[in-house]
Amino acid sequence: MLPIAEKLDQVGYWALEMWGGATFDVPIRYLNEDPWERLRQLREAMPNSKLMMLERAMNIVAYSAVNDLRNMKVPMEAVKEVGGHVQASVCYTISPIHTVEYYVETMLQLEKMGADSICIKDMAGMISPPRAYNIIKGYIEAGGKLPVDLHAHFTSGMTGMAYMRAVEAGAAVLDTDISPLSGGTAHPPTESVVAALKGTEWDTEYDINLLMEIREYFRKVFLKYRHLIRLEALKVDPSIVVHQIPGGMMSNLVAQLEQQGAIDKLDAVLQEVPRVREELGYPPLVTPTSQVVGVQAVMNVLFGRYKMIPQETKDYVKGMYGRPPGEIKPEIYEKVLGPDWKDQIIDCRPADLLEPEWDRRKKELEEMGLLRKEEDVLTYAIYPQVGLKFLKGEAVPEFTSDQLPLPYDHPATRAFVKSFFPEYKEVYLEIEPPEARKVAPAIPTEFEVEVDGELYEVKVNPKGGFMVASGAPAGEEERPKEVEGGLKSPMQGTILKIKVKEGEGVSEGDVVATIEAMKMEQEIATERAGTVKKIFVKEGDVISAGDVIMQIL
Repeated sequence: MLPIAEKLDQVGYWALEMWGGATFDVPIRYLNEDPWERLRQLREAMPNSKLMMLERAMNIVAYSAVNDLRNMKVPMEAVKEVGGHVQASVCYTISPIHTVEYYVETMLQLEKMGADSICIKDMAGMISPPRAYNIIKGYIEAGGKLPVDLHAHFTSGMTGMAYMRAVEAGAAVLDTDISPLSGGTAHPPTESVVAALKGTEWDTEYDINLLMEIREYFRKVFLKYRHLIRLEALKVDPSIVVHQIPGGMMSNLVAQLEQQGAIDKLDAVLQEVPRVREELGYPPLVTPTSQVVGVQAVMNVLFGRYKMIPQETKDYVKGMYGRPPGEIKPEIYEKVLGPDWKDQIIDCRPADLLEPEWDRRKKELEEMGLLRKEEDVLTYAIYPQVGLKFLKGEAVPEFTSDQLPLPYDHPATRAFVKSFFPEYKEVYLEIEPPEARKVAPAIPTEFEVEVDGELYEVKVNPKGGFMVASGAPAGEEERPKEVEGGLKSPMQGTILKIKVKEGEGVSEGDVVATIEAMKMEQEIATERAGTVKKIFVKEGDVISAGDVIMQIL
């Protein structure tokens, strides 16, 4: 980013969004880079441009709040106190309750709360041209006075037309990406929008030749990072106007089902998503509620409707993320929370129930000798596990710039190869540690079999995706496949907590472990009473569906 920053600073963008959201999480999780240092360097390199962050209401850059205006009040006030510009965003979605009038009223409320501009955030890329026009025009005609920004991804293919109608309705800002990184599940291309408006009353007056220099730079960057590219993300997908599942959520669903060995259930999950969404009060399919809806839909298909309920679904239904946009019916409350559901519902601002955390987290870092700057407290508070690993110096980058582009047979490139060349027959064996991964030759699928002296040609079609090496990691006891009284994991995941000890008695229905599966916390309960004879896993272990966790007799 830094080599092109000077040219980006010359364009005259209204603002450059380059921080917050996943761009905080990714550096510490995958790159071993400090997002605060990244921010300082970019600020120094682009002194003339307004820099924008994506801030997720009361949880900053974490994953536990919905677009409830009560969640937005405190952060909006905090930005105003330090002289910042508040662009208040309303997430766009389609449902019986998300009418033009709903959006206009929400935008007017955000204006009253002190916003400096308003953003319509269409993360799924499905806003239609008339819808964009009617919402923006409706806000202005209702007395709205703030600049309106339309933030839409290109997923449906309608976004260019929607942008034009938005401008005609009075939109002041359009969100775009430089062309090598645009289109598909990204934004429309900057250069194209600039060219389309040239010579009109909305002419941006940007230097198109300067944009072409920037384009050429990012064209090379795009090729350098080719292993992260997916064909599906580059293409327009008009089906989103039917199923309304954003590209990021769709890729999550596919990955989650592949992990559980249930990719054949994708169609059933796609049918279940809108049903769950309606039952949970029509939340927008954007982080974190897209994950809540998506994972619950997967659980419903794999294990029966609401037979397995992640903690995050329970928290959402209780109101811990904020007030759901629409009504949740009593029967759903009871399925998710149990017969005493009325006693569990909260109606206050969820953050009011939280204990102050700053002093506690700061003290913990000081005691560990890890507090180097004030911002480290936030890194640790927002991402306690990943953040702490980073601050301890234990984070390992997935790759570094000098390794790029990765060769086609590198393990990290396999999803790229599979995306563009589905017929490619190399099979990757995943073994621990990650750096020891190898590429194995393709497993033969055609054989000559002799039966009673007669030769037959037999073709075997492997099922599933890439082959995974079986057995326990070196130095660990292999887990038994079958054992009397064995409690098995219903899905693939990571052991978060073992809640019992060997020799401890348990009753039927007791929660004995929790796992993280599909980025959600799932309780594992025993179906029998008895004594825990042996525990076969430890916290942090990665387990597969059907693995025996412990023996209870």
